[in-house]
Amino acid sequence: MANWTKKDLLSNPIKHIDITGFDARPVIDSYRKMAYSSRTLANAADIYSMMLKDKECAVILTLAGSLISAGLKKAIVTLLENNMIDAIVSTGANIVDQDFFEGLGFKHYIAPGSPEAPPVDDMTLRNMMIDRIYDTYINEDDLRDCDARTHEIFNAFEPGAYSSREFVEAMGAYLAWKHPKNESIVKTAYLKRVPIFVPAFSDCSAGFGIVLQQTEAIEEGRGQVAFDSGKDFRELTDIKLACKDTGLLMLGGGVPKNFAQDIVVAAELLNERKGGKARGDIGMHKYAVQMTVADSRDGALSGSTLREACSWGKVDVVHEQMVFGELTALFPLLASDAFHRKAWKSRKGFKFADLFEKGNGLPAWMNATGRKKAVK
Repeated sequence: MANWTKKDLLSNPIKHIDITGFDARPVIDSYRKMAYSSRTLANAADIYSMMLKDKECAVILTLAGSLISAGLKKAIVTLLENNMIDAIVSTGANIVDQDFFEGLGFKHYIAPGSPEAPPVDDMTLRNMMIDRIYDTYINEDDLRDCDARTHEIFNAFEPGAYSSREFVEAMGAYLAWKHPKNESIVKTAYLKRVPIFVPAFSDCSAGFGIVLQQTEAIEEGRGQVAFDSGKDFRELTDIKLACKDTGLLMLGGGVPKNFAQDIVVAAELLNERKGGKARGDIGMHKYAVQMTVADSRDGALSGSTLREACSWGKVDVVHEQMVFGELTALFPLLASDAFHRKAWKSRKGFKFADLFEKGNGLPAWMNATGRKKAVK
C-alpha cells in the first residue's frame, strides 16, 4: 500500500497471550533434558513452582522493558488472580503508559512490515501522531488522554507527597469504578490487594500528569502533589520485614531489579538500629529467577548475575536461575507451566496492600462510599 492512513496503521491490535489456553508442562519437561536456554528455563520454572509451594514465601514480580504493549498483560493478570504474585515493582511505562492505558480502553497495534523494512518512516509516523515501540504502534492522541487521566487522578489528592504505590492504587480504584470490564494489571492488583511500586514514577505518563498538576497548582496558588520515592523504598522494605521468606521473579533488569533486591539491605539497616547483626538476621531473597537479554560483562545491573547479588547480601544462591533470552517468547512458557502445575491452588495471597494505612488526602473513589459521593 503506497499511501497509508492513520486508520490503516492502527487497525491490527496486539492480542494478549492466554496462558490458561495451552499447557506448557510437556515443553518444560522436554527442555529439562536439553541445553542452553531451554534447560535454564526449565530450572527457572521449577524454582517458580517452588516459590508457590512455599506458603511462607512472598513472590515479588519485577517488570522492565515494554512488556504489556507486547502482549503479556493477560498472563500477568492470570497470575494475580490466582495468588501467584504478592507485590510488583515496575517501570512506569509498563504500569501507566501501557497497562493503565489499556485499562482506559485503548490498544496497542501491530506495525505492518518489519522494523528492518518499515513501510512508513518514523518522521511520517511522528507527523501522524503515531508512536513506535520496535514493531508496535501506539496512538499518541490516546496517550495524551492517558496523560490527562493521570493529571485528573493526581488533582484528586490533597497537596502533599505520596508513594507511587498510593497513586497506582488510586489508578486501580479509578479503573474499578470507571472501567470495571476492562482487563488491567493495575485494576486486578488493586482488587487483590497486591501493591505496585514504580520507583522512577516520573518516567512515564505519570510524569506528564505531575508536571501538569504542579504547574497549574503554582499558577493558581494552591498546593502541589509530589512523588515520594523514599516512601516507596520504605514501604517495600516493610514488606520484607513483615515476611521472612521472599522470592523474586524478574522480567528484565534495570531499576525494578535493583529496587527489589535492595530491600534486603534496607531491612538489615533497620534491624541494625535495634542491635541486630549486619549479616544473618534478615534473610536474603530465598528464591530468584531473572529473564533478560542483557549482558553481564559491562558491569551494569540489568545483566548482573544473581550470584553476584549474593555478595551484596541480597539473593541466596541455593535456588536461583538466570535465563538469557527474550521475554515474550520465554515468560509465557514459564507462566503456563506454573499455572498448570497448580502449586498455587493451596496458596493464599499475602494482601500486602493492607499493610499500609490509608492516609489522609486520598481521592474519593478509593472506597465505595466515596465513589457514591463523587458521583453526586
